[in-house]
Amino acid sequence: MKVVDQYHKWVEWSDEDQTYVGKCPDLITGIHGDDPVRLYAELCAVVDEVIRHFQATGRMLPRPRVRPMQEVV
Repeated sequence: MKVVDQYHKWVEWSDEDQTYVGKCPDLITGIHGDDPVRLYAELCAVVDEVIRHFQATGRMLPRPRVRPMQEVV
């Protein structure tokens, strides 16, 4: 598994901001945009860039802690 795949990322609509918000709380606070598909691609690129920065500077990445919820049947 790639390092980037260990971090949970998602896009959701914000009624308060009237825009889509992309989140990866283990690494960044978030980004926003009008197109959810394009925003997710941008979010993945930003998260990948943050990971490369951590690695290039010798800093330890934070442990991935946010996990998607699993529906219980």
